[in-house]
Amino acid sequence: MEKQIKIALAGNPNCGKTTLFNALTGSNQFVGNWPGVTVEKKEGKLKKHDDVVIMDLPGIYSLSPYTLEEVVARNYLITERPDAILNIIDGTNLERNLYLTTQLTELGIPVVIAINMMDIVRKNGDEINVKELSRELGCEIIEISALKGDGVMDAAEAAIRAAKGTKTVPMHTFSGPVEHAIAHIEEAAVHSMPEEQQRWYAIKIFERDDKVLAKLSIPTETMNHIEEDIKAAETELDDDAESIITNERYIYIAQLIKGCYKKKSTEKLSASDKIDKVVTNRWLGLPIFAVVMFLVYWVAMVGVGAPATDWANDGLFGDGWHLLGIGS
Repeated sequence: MEKQIKIALAGNPNCGKTTLFNALTGSNQFVGNWPGVTVEKKEGKLKKHDDVVIMDLPGIYSLSPYTLEEVVARNYLITERPDAILNIIDGTNLERNLYLTTQLTELGIPVVIAINMMDIVRKNGDEINVKELSRELGCEIIEISALKGDGVMDAAEAAIRAAKGTKTVPMHTFSGPVEHAIAHIEEAAVHSMPEEQQRWYAIKIFERDDKVLAKLSIPTETMNHIEEDIKAAETELDDDAESIITNERYIYIAQLIKGCYKKKSTEKLSASDKIDKVVTNRWLGLPIFAVVMFLVYWVAMVGVGAPATDWANDGLFGDGWHLLGIGS
């Protein structure tokens, strides 16, 4: 009997994750609640694959335990350690969705990305270079439309291949001060853990994650040394540890998609912008200026200026006073 393969579906809320889950499992589902909480738990067997179990994790934005859904999803990933993670990304909100991806790839679990709503991306005139993005992230990426069913089984098969392999995606690096602190934390506090899990825990310790610190019960003396490293990084980068990690993730994402994502410009030039574009043209600017100055001169001296001057001279200062019965 083959070993059962567990694949976790992870993604932001409203990314199409549950639609994908339904497409992959059909009626082979079990729905309940996670132990001790009211968060819905969904799992099912992949169609035509009785040895593959799909877990539909709650929609989350990060692996920081700010919400009950994030606590549940994170606990499953770090405790149950599925064989692969199928990370569903909303292609119309690529940058925001990749924030979770950067954290999932630090868990030491094989990751496959399914970019959903690619049909809408193309309809909007946007472009995602999937091949280049896959190369940069170091993991397989499948284009899907969960609603239409396009590519859904391809994504599942890719996750199965990843689960059977040993390759995990490369992990991006932070700035020098952060990496220096993380290396010390790995050596001081988590060196006895499996190697693929050490970095994630070290990053969470750097962020002063309460739940991780409570779980690990790091000796006071060791924690004091770790705090020195964290504070040194905070001083050098002039921010608190958690904000440093957040900011550097977004910097990494911005660099990552710079050459992989092209958004169609939807901004329309206003009338004044269109005029500015013409009159400030390096070739048309001077001729237009000359024409405008001529028109101003003509209006002032010929078109309006001459009749107005004649009227003022004759009407106000000439015979016009006599016509009104004023003067002698």
